[in-house]
Parts: sequence; structure tokens; C-alpha cells
Amino acid sequence: MHRRRWAILGVLMLSLLIVVVDNSILNVAIKTISTPAPAGLGATQSELEWAINSYTLVFAGLLFTAGLLGDRLGRKKVLIGGLAAFGIGSALAAFSGSPAELIGFRAVMGVGAAFVMPATLAVLMNVFERDEQPKAIGVWAGGVGLAIAIGPITGGLLLDHFWWGSVFLVNVPIVVLAVALMLWLVPDSRDPRPGRIDPVGVVLSVTGLVLLVYGIIKGGQLADFTDATVLATTGAGLAVLVAFVVHEKRSEHPSVDMAYFGNKVFSAAIVAVTLVFFALMGVTFFAVFYIQSVRGYSPLETGLLMLPLAVSQLVFAPRARLAVDRFGNRATTTAGLLLLAATLAAFVLLGRDTPLWVMETVFFLMGAAMAHVMTPVSVVIMQALPREKAGSASALSNTFRQIGGALGIAVLGSVLSTAYRGDIEDELGLLPFGARHAAGESIEATLAVADRLGAGGEALTRAADEAFLHAMHITALWGAGIAALGAVVVAVYLPGRPPKSEEGDRGPELVSAAD
Repeated sequence: MHRRRWAILGVLMLSLLIVVVDNSILNVAIKTISTPAPAGLGATQSELEWAINSYTLVFAGLLFTAGLLGDRLGRKKVLIGGLAAFGIGSALAAFSGSPAELIGFRAVMGVGAAFVMPATLAVLMNVFERDEQPKAIGVWAGGVGLAIAIGPITGGLLLDHFWWGSVFLVNVPIVVLAVALMLWLVPDSRDPRPGRIDPVGVVLSVTGLVLLVYGIIKGGQLADFTDATVLATTGAGLAVLVAFVVHEKRSEHPSVDMAYFGNKVFSAAIVAVTLVFFALMGVTFFAVFYIQSVRGYSPLETGLLMLPLAVSQLVFAPRARLAVDRFGNRATTTAGLLLLAATLAAFVLLGRDTPLWVMETVFFLMGAAMAHVMTPVSVVIMQALPREKAGSASALSNTFRQIGGALGIAVLGSVLSTAYRGDIEDELGLLPFGARHAAGESIEATLAVADRLGAGGEALTRAADEAFLHAMHITALWGAGIAALGAVVVAVYLPGRPPKSEEGDRGPELVSAAD
């Protein structure tokens, strides 16, 4: 047991914070980035989805390799290298001159983040004994809630006083501080029998995910999922991912051991992680446009209005373990997913003039639901493997978290775009075809046209608000359905409350439940 383990946990949470806070800051800034230069970059909705997903997909695709490199070279070295790459990518993203540059530099940030995330949990599992690991993981998970709280408010403050790039540049001093503390406090560790790098698997997984997500986003952009390009890229993505699975099963040194997924408990926990982030990331994407574009609040006010979501996670994540102790993994996680589904469905209650307390209550309950899913399933996943394989367990958990988020933004963003275009297209009938198609892609694009029309654009603004609200309600119900599906999976496959004779030995119970 390391004597400075709690101080080390603090440093690990700081490293985790910059990785998580980046997306939560970006969520508040996406409307600003979508405005024309010089205030923003004039990014379309599909470009905004790619600005988020270029980071997420690179992050997900490299996590397995990053975990193996940490096991082989030393987690501390890999963690510091990842922080450095993340800081460089952040500085470059801050000064992007176009949406394409932003997408590219966000991918560089994703490379750095991929090496940070698995190393933090692997170091945590190394410095804490098994009986303290659930508590430490709970605190670690609470750090995610803290990052989500800090991100939107920090982003709002920066956007109120500086240009949009400041939301990325703020990462640089945090990286410098984290690296300095890392060098001072964190011990190095490695797997005595590390796995081998699987470059073919990395290429197949990233290629497959990018093609799949491209097809989904393109379908939403065109409002036509039967388009030949959409079908070809989506089909190619699925085919490459099938090839990835086949390769991993046959490889002597796979980056992903497919045997893990023969364990129903382990697979159910992974499904829960994936579906929670599918719903959360997709909903957060459209919630920002609802708050800023429809309700008219500033970026800072948006950050404050989304605070209950973060505070609730921060409060409940460390305490969710108490619910697991009393009711078991199955009941706690199922209830969390059902509550998440209910809060997503509650978005249909939100309109142009809905009292703010309704939205704040929905956000608070959503955060509580997430906390009661993520903490128990994180413990199940991490304790299912031996300590020396902590990097692999962390990589699996976080890879599917990122994949879920990327697919959530792509799928729910495409549902939003398709529904919005269907409602607003008739209002844009007088515009030339090219301008009509561009103006119908998102509410921001429509509002830009309305602004150019002056007083005559008021009717178009009202129509845009109504079309967006209808599209948001449809999209939220899709998210609710996904969360409900997750509840069914965990209710069937996660372990229930252990017999009383086993309650005093929590570690073995989790391991045996995952066998």
C-alpha cells in the first residue's frame, strides 16, 4: 500500500480532469464556433459533430494500444507523454483557421487523451489495495462529475471575455501543472508480462469506426439514409469492424481479448457504459443549442444552467457504492438506467417558455442516474481482471465509453438534423436549392438566414424554434429508448445482491460474479 496514495489519486484526477473537461468546455462553445468568422469558424452541424468525434474516435481507437504501451514502457512515462501531446494539440486547436483545421487538431488531442485515460486507472489500481479500490474508483468517478461541472462554467467565462480558441488554450497551464506534480509524486509501474502491440487491429478498429460514423453523420446531413454514399460508407464501416473482430480472435497477441466478452456479466457492464454515454453525449449536443439558440442564454449562463447535471454526479458518484452494498449491482444499475431513460423522455416537456426549474430538475436527476450506473459497472469491469492487467480493463471500459459517445453524437445528431430539416424545409422554399439545403441543416444556419432578412426574418426565427423543439423531442425519445434497452440488458445479466455470507468479502464477490 503506497503511503502517498491519496495525494497520487489527486494528481491522477487532475490529469483526468483536463481530458474530460475538454469535451464539456467544447459543448458550451459549439454554438459560438458555428457562428461566422471572426466570432467563430462558421462550422456546420456536421463539422461540429466531427470536431467532437475526431477527438473521440482517435481516443477510442488508440486506448488499447496506449494501455499496452503503459504496461510495457511504464504507466508514468506514458501518462506524461500523453499529457504533453494533449497540451500541444490544445494550443494548435486554439488557433485553428478553419473547421477542417480544428477537426485535425482535435484528433491530435485525442491521441494525447488516449494515453492519459487508461494510465490514470492503471496507476490507481497499482497504488491502492483491493479493499480500497472501490472507494478510490468512486472518488475517481466523482472527478468526472467535477470536470463536467468545471467545463461549461469555465468555457462560459472564457467565451464572455475572450475568443473561442481560449476554451482550448486553457488546457495548456493545467497540463504543465499536472506534469510537474506527476514527476514529483507518482511512482512508475508496469506489467511484468505485457502484451504485444497489434498495429493491424488498431488500423482496422479506427478505420471501421470512422467509416461507420461518417456514414451516419452524412445521412443526417443529407436527411437521406438511403443515399448511395451513406449506404456504402456505413456498410464498409461495419464490414471493417467485422474484420477487426475476426482478426482479434485469430491473433496470438490481440489488442482486445475477445474471450472477455464470453463473460455475460462483463459484457453487460460494457453495454451499460456504452449506452449511458450514447444517451448523454447525444443529449448534451442538442441541449446546448436549445439553451442558447432557442432560449437565448449566453455561454456562461448555459454553463450555470447545466451545473445541476455535474453537481449531481459529483455528489452521488462516491456514494453510489452504498446503494450497491445494500441492493446489489443489478438493482442499482437497472434503476439508474431507468431513471436516465425517464429524464431523457422528460425533454419532451421543454418548450420555448418552460420554467427553468423543470429543466434544472431534469439535469439533476440525469446526473444522479449516471452516477448510479457508472460507479458500479466501473468496479465490476476493473475487478474482473488481475491487477497487472489493469491497463487492459481500463482501456476496454473507456474505449466503449468513447465509442458510445461518438455514436450518440452521430446517431442522435443525425436524427436531430433529419427531423429539423423535415420541419423547416417548407419555410425555406423561396431560397435557391443550394442555399435552402445549407440553411436547413441546423437551427444556427436557419437563424443566420433570418438575420440577413432583417424584420422579415421574425417569422422564420419562430419557425426555426418550433422545428428545433420538435426535432429535439424526437431525438430525446430515441435516447430514452436506448437507455431503456440498457436497463433490460443489465437487469438480465448483472449479478444481484450476494448471499449474506459473502457480504463481508466484496472483492471476491465481484470477481466471481464476473467469471
